Amino acid sequence: MAKERRRAVLELLQRPGNARCADCGAPDPDWASYTLGVFICLSCSGIHRNIPQISKVKSVRLDAWDEAQVEFMASHGNEAARATFESKVPSFYYRPTFSDCQLLREQWIRAKYERQEFIIPEKQEPYSAGYREGFLWKRGRDNGQFLSRKFVLTEREGALKYFNRNDAKEPKAVMKIEHLNATFQPAKIGHPHGLQVTYLKDNSTRNIFIYHEDGKLVPKLSRNYLKEGYMEKTGPKQTEGFRKRWFTMDDRRLMYFKDPLDAFARGEVFIGSKESGYTVLEGLPPSTQGHHWPHGITIVTPDRKFLFTCETELDRREWVEAFQKVVDRPMLPQEYAVEAHFKHKP
Repeated sequence: MAKERRRAVLELLQRPGNARCADCGAPDPDWASYTLGVFICLSCSGIHRNIPQISKVKSVRLDAWDEAQVEFMASHGNEAARATFESKVPSFYYRPTFSDCQLLREQWIRAKYERQEFIIPEKQEPYSAGYREGFLWKRGRDNGQFLSRKFVLTEREGALKYFNRNDAKEPKAVMKIEHLNATFQPAKIGHPHGLQVTYLKDNSTRNIFIYHEDGKLVPKLSRNYLKEGYMEKTGPKQTEGFRKRWFTMDDRRLMYFKDPLDAFARGEVFIGSKESGYTVLEGLPPSTQGHHWPHGITIVTPDRKFLFTCETELDRREWVEAFQKVVDRPMLPQEYAVEAHFKHKP
């Protein structure tokens, strides 16, 4: 009888919507919340265990199931739960995936089930009102020391600001949201709630590194970088030696830094679509010299070729895949303006 009930639960995984984790979309979930009626992955099940007053979890394949629990799962499921618990998700809210850090997924799961923010909008955090201010720890550009700074996010002005002093009338920086990205970077920053904010300042990319004590950072600002890591690069004449740099792929902008925690990018490359003359090739031109790493990549643009090398074949494969996704995607009208800015950039 126990085997039959477990088999019945396994069969429920074949229903539409149940084949991926209800919270992060990971394939083949093998855990379930039998109080919420959803199928979830191992990683998300650990977060659910931290809210036992809301969610109680079991292994689909290993734990024993009673008849009432099987019937509850059968009458609910991931699609029904999504229709309930995600019925009023703000359009700007970032929905994390299984590749995102634990903190981002935990905030999403707690907002959904514990605080029920997306059932009752009145329960949503102040970000929904379009204005939020508070204190974050910001890394100094020169000394690397983290100091408390006042930050203000205002949707009306479309900007994130920070102030060097609490009583300062003018902000130290005004970051336009349309030119801003924020990603969780706990390993790079050395804090579980670390956030890297990238924005344009005087037409150049600037990074700031911040964290919040309790992790309640602003999901509205977040989107993932397509890829980050070290590669070697050479200059436009391709006669100088290759130098190791830290690269960040933010949508169509490939930025490189001498150090991962540098405030300013040393340079940027715009990567357009194949319809506009952009191509990604494995390998380097035969005459190329001066590189230490053996796995080359050539990005062909309408104006010039960019040459990079990777330390391992796996690194190259991942970078080529990231570049190819961008090249294969048609450019939006506003991206042509960004491309023009790069072409005329001094």
